[in-house]
Amino acid sequence: MSLLQLVTQLAIMAFALAAGMTAAWAIQRRTGQTGWIDVCWTFGTGAVAAVASLVPWTPDAMPTPRQIVVAMLVVIWSLRLGGHLLSRTRQHGDDPRYRDLIDQWGDTADKRMFLQVQAQSAVALILAMSVALAAHSPRPNIGLADGLGAALLVIGLIGEALSDWQLRGFRADPANRGRICEAGFWRLSRHPNYFFEWLCWLAYPLIAIDAGYPAGWFTLLAPATMYWALVHVSGIPPLEQHMLRSRGEQFRELQTRTRAFFPLPKPSSGR
Repeated sequence: MSLLQLVTQLAIMAFALAAGMTAAWAIQRRTGQTGWIDVCWTFGTGAVAAVASLVPWTPDAMPTPRQIVVAMLVVIWSLRLGGHLLSRTRQHGDDPRYRDLIDQWGDTADKRMFLQVQAQSAVALILAMSVALAAHSPRPNIGLADGLGAALLVIGLIGEALSDWQLRGFRADPANRGRICEAGFWRLSRHPNYFFEWLCWLAYPLIAIDAGYPAGWFTLLAPATMYWALVHVSGIPPLEQHMLRSRGEQFRELQTRTRAFFPLPKPSSGR
């Protein structure tokens, strides 16, 4: 692929993702339900990444088995997470992270939310391009690295689905009203669903990185960006602020004995 072709493809992907998030912004304004933002982000990222994986980089080329497999992996990820978010939005409507931001922003909420969702489209572009780079790895045959990457993504999907299922079951029990979930993975991490989501994005560097494919190293941006977003920006920080406001001392006590991200037993000597 020439530099011009690469820039053109990136521009098309960026436009599609920005347009999708603009639609998400309009939907949440019209409905008043902020949960639609992440629904649109997930389905949009998956669709753009899958198409970019299958588009040939050389004239008259057909999609390779690796391109098809990688496109299938990102579609499965998108349908699993997007379906979960869609169900949650239909039931509850609001995402507390976005609702808290809207309350804080006041009269400037519409404008700042638009900028927020466009920043999310930039994150989606990094992820989608990483998927495409993995799909277009020039190794001639599907091999061990491809299998390991696919297996890691499946493990991440299963772990995230189990985390969501455990939380949903906990909340469905009236006896747990006002309590914080510590069932299953939630006993080891305050946000195990975020950890397993991040794990999914480690799959693409496993598939892409190869000594004869320098561009493959750029796929490390996917897990790095996702970790940064989940742990430091739009994931854990606003959600934990919401939990501190709604659960107070109960959540502070949980913070002292449970890791925020990695689902591992926490040493008793420190945080």
